[in-house]
Amino acid sequence: MGAVMFQGTGSDVGKSVLVAGVCRALANRGLRVLPFKPQNMSNNAAVTVDGGEIGRAQALQALACRVEPHTDMNPVLLKPQADRTSQLIVHGRVRGTIGGGNFREARGSLLGEVMASYRRLQSACDVVVVEGAGSPAEINLRAGDIANMGFAREAGVPVVLIGDIDRGGVIAAIVGTRAVIDPADAAMIRGFVINKFRGDPALFEDGYRQIEALAGWPGFGVVPWLAATARLPSEDAVVLERSSGSPSGALVVACPILPRISNFDDLDPLKLEPAVDLRMVPLGTAIPAEAALVILPGSKATIADLAALRREGWDIDILAHHRRGGAVLGLCGGYQMLGRRVVDPHGIEGPAGEAAGLGLLDVETVLTAGKALRPVTGRAHGAPFHGYEMHMGETHGPDAERAFATFDNGGVDGAISANGRVMGSYVHGLLADPQQRAAMLARLGPEASGRDYHASVDAALDEIAAELERHLDIDAILALARDAA
Repeated sequence: MGAVMFQGTGSDVGKSVLVAGVCRALANRGLRVLPFKPQNMSNNAAVTVDGGEIGRAQALQALACRVEPHTDMNPVLLKPQADRTSQLIVHGRVRGTIGGGNFREARGSLLGEVMASYRRLQSACDVVVVEGAGSPAEINLRAGDIANMGFAREAGVPVVLIGDIDRGGVIAAIVGTRAVIDPADAAMIRGFVINKFRGDPALFEDGYRQIEALAGWPGFGVVPWLAATARLPSEDAVVLERSSGSPSGALVVACPILPRISNFDDLDPLKLEPAVDLRMVPLGTAIPAEAALVILPGSKATIADLAALRREGWDIDILAHHRRGGAVLGLCGGYQMLGRRVVDPHGIEGPAGEAAGLGLLDVETVLTAGKALRPVTGRAHGAPFHGYEMHMGETHGPDAERAFATFDNGGVDGAISANGRVMGSYVHGLLADPQQRAAMLARLGPEASGRDYHASVDAALDEIAAELERHLDIDAILALARDAA
């Protein structure tokens, strides 16, 4: 019943992947392992076995542990839906909408709920591997903290600090963290890891020893740049702007990166297809005219992202694409945008109101307070799929009579336009099923590879775990965890 926590010198230093890799490494040793993140902020979420939602990264970490995801693994989830407000999810259920300042005041009251989840996990396994959020060096956020040192000290969990050498300044980042945090917080840190190293680690030996001397913490290893990480679903939208398609791809699939994009890992399976050139389109860039398919992704704020889409001129690009005979697929919020209008009578996403959609589907959406949150199975394009629903809103209209999918329980989902070239669905995870992906691509021309996305992710986790066994002192980290029992 031990535990160890990984915190970072900043965001995007690789905490989520390292935690997943350590989870798989320990699971491969025959240990019962469970992941835990006290507080997460992400619009990429997953449905859990107990019918709630958690951050997508914790669902991946559960997969690494070879267990089903559970709401206890991420008891507090913030899903940004406007510049200053987020939807607050506690134990997998919507608690309400909260502003940043209000959350800072309220989060201390959530520590008890965080600890209850942690204790349940701790009693059910050999080791809990905990992921922090952001950085403990954000000392302006320390009061009432439940994500990093506030949790670590309350739970008595030792901390390993991760520094990202790829971005530069890793010595300053680690030693600087030691300098600015409270001595009692610093005492919780038992060592550090250098992450994302490119080249010969021997070239960093002096720097490694200097960090040990200046910070007073031992190093647990230097982790190389892990190529297998590219096969894992990404949690943070910042990664999307660094992604690139295959220049040899015969079929161009374009997806605009909306400001409040959510569940964008829906598109990750397309990266497995040699015949597909997936292009994530950043703000300020036109949707490529050569695209055969435009995918409108999920959104945490459909009306706000519709306005952003129009500011970018993407509405003009999409309508022109459709006139040229191109196909359009809308997923969840993207499906809502394709209709005639989106109505928010109760101010679910912000001020009450409505917005005109793109009008490519003859449907209308009314946003509702109730959240559809469930795993689903069924068929679309004549092929099976396994996915999940996670949306607030109901969509109806003539095009919905041509359902995109039929569920195994007899229900239906989505809509298809009269010409068959515009499709919308509330189902996430559709493209992860190889048969479903092949059926959809067959409509557009290329033959799918038949590669199994889930198997690819699982194999990537094994590769990462093997690399961590080679480059990290897993035995020492496990000893830390057992000392915390």
